[in-house]
Amino acid sequence: MPAKAGGDFAFILLITCVATIGGFLFGFDSGVINGTVDGLQVAFQSDSVGTGFNVASMLLGCAFGAAFAGWLSDKFGRRTMMIAAAIFFIISAWGSGIAGSSGEFMFYRVLGGLAVGAASVMAPAYISEIAPAHLRGRLSSIQQVAIITGLFVAFLSNYAIANTAGSSTSEWMWGFEAWRWMFWVELVPATIFLVALLAIPESPRFLVASGNGERAEGVLTRVAGAEAAGLKVQEIRDSLSSDQKLRFADAFAAKGVFKPIVWIGIGLATFQQLVGINVIFYYGAILWQAVGFSEGDALLINVISGAVSILAVLAALMLIDRIGRRPLLLIGSAGMALTLAIMVFAFSQAQVVDGAVTLPGNIGVMALIAANAYVVFFNFSWGPVMWVALGEMFPNAVRGSGLAISGFAQWISNFAITLTFPMMLATAWIGLTGAYAFYAVSAAISVAFVWYFVRETRGMELEDMTS
Repeated sequence: MPAKAGGDFAFILLITCVATIGGFLFGFDSGVINGTVDGLQVAFQSDSVGTGFNVASMLLGCAFGAAFAGWLSDKFGRRTMMIAAAIFFIISAWGSGIAGSSGEFMFYRVLGGLAVGAASVMAPAYISEIAPAHLRGRLSSIQQVAIITGLFVAFLSNYAIANTAGSSTSEWMWGFEAWRWMFWVELVPATIFLVALLAIPESPRFLVASGNGERAEGVLTRVAGAEAAGLKVQEIRDSLSSDQKLRFADAFAAKGVFKPIVWIGIGLATFQQLVGINVIFYYGAILWQAVGFSEGDALLINVISGAVSILAVLAALMLIDRIGRRPLLLIGSAGMALTLAIMVFAFSQAQVVDGAVTLPGNIGVMALIAANAYVVFFNFSWGPVMWVALGEMFPNAVRGSGLAISGFAQWISNFAITLTFPMMLATAWIGLTGAYAFYAVSAAISVAFVWYFVRETRGMELEDMTS
C-alpha cells in the first residue's frame, strides 16, 4: 500500500508506543521498590544505610546504562540497544525476586538499572528521530505518560499484593513473600517489550549515519511521506557531513570542556532530580508511615499520587506543542517551589504522641494536598519536558553523546538523592523538614536556570539544532 502524502500517522503512533514500553518499564522498575522496602529490611536485616543502598543500587546501573547506551547506540543503533535493555529487564525482574542476600539483590537491581538507564535515553532519542517536528513534543511526551503509568501500575500492584497477602513481608503464593512477587509482576511487560521491539524499524537518522540511506528513506517514506523522504535523507546527510561524525568527542569544546548545549543538558537532568521527586516515588510508603499513616494507607496514597500524575502528564501532552517547552518548565519550577515549601511547614509541625509520629489537626491533610500538588506540577512540566528537551535539543552529531552525558548526570543525581533520604530521615536535626527544605530551594533555583539558559525548541527540525 503506498504511503500517504503526509506519512502514516498510525505507523508513527505504533512505533512510538512500542518504544515507550521501555518508559513503562522504567517507571515500573522505579516504583516497585516503594512497596518492598519493609520486606527488604526484614529479609536482609538492613539498617538505614543498607536500606538506602538496596533502594539506590539500581541507580548506579541507571547512570552507567545511560552513559554507555548513547555511545553504543551510535555504533549499533537505537533499536538494538532497546532490545538489549528488554533482556536486562527480564533478568533483573526475576533475579530481584529470588535474591537471598543484599549483595545478590543489588547485583540484579544494577542489571535492571542498566536497562532503565538505557531505556531512559534511547526511547526519547528514538522517538525524536522518528517523529515529524510538528508532532515531536506530543509523541515524545508519551514517554512520560508511559513512565508514570508504569509507576502507577507498580503502586497498584504493590498495594493489591500486600493487601491480599496481609503485608509486604507476609508469605503469599507458593510460600514466597509478597515483596518478591512485586518484582516478578514486571516479567509480563518486559517480555512484551522484547517481542514488540522486533517489529519496529531502526531510527532513520542512525541508518543514514551508518551508511544505510536506502533503508532510512524507506522508513521516512512511511513516517513523512514519499515526497518528503528523499529531502529529509539529504538534510540528515548534510547535518552529519564533513567532520561532524557521530563521535563522543563531539560533546566537548576547546580545552576539554563540554559544549554549552551539553552543560545545559546536564543542568536540566540534574535539576529534575534535585527537586526530590523520586523520594516520593521510591520512599512514598515509608515517608507517609513516618508521619503516622499505616502501611496500607501509605500504599494507597501512592496509588492516588500515581493516578493524579497520569492526568498531569496528559495535560502537558496537550500543551507542549502549543505553548512550548520553556513555559511549562517555568510553571513547574515555580509550582514545585511553592508546594515543597508548604510540605516543609507541614513536616515541621510533626509531633510524637504515645511514641508515634503524627501531624496535628489539619496539617496532615495540608501535607497530602501539597504533596499531590507537587507531583502534579512535576508531571505537568519537568517530568515529560526534560526528556522531550534532551531528546531534541542536541545537534545530530552530539545527540548520542549529549544524551549519554546528561543521562549519566540525571541518574547520579537520582542516586545521591535516593541514598541520602533515609539517612536524613534518621538524622534528628535534618529529618523530613530539612530534606524537603533542600528540595524546595533546588526548585526555586531551577526557575532561574530555565529563565537564563534554556531556549525554546518547539517546532524546530532536529537538523536545525546547534551547539
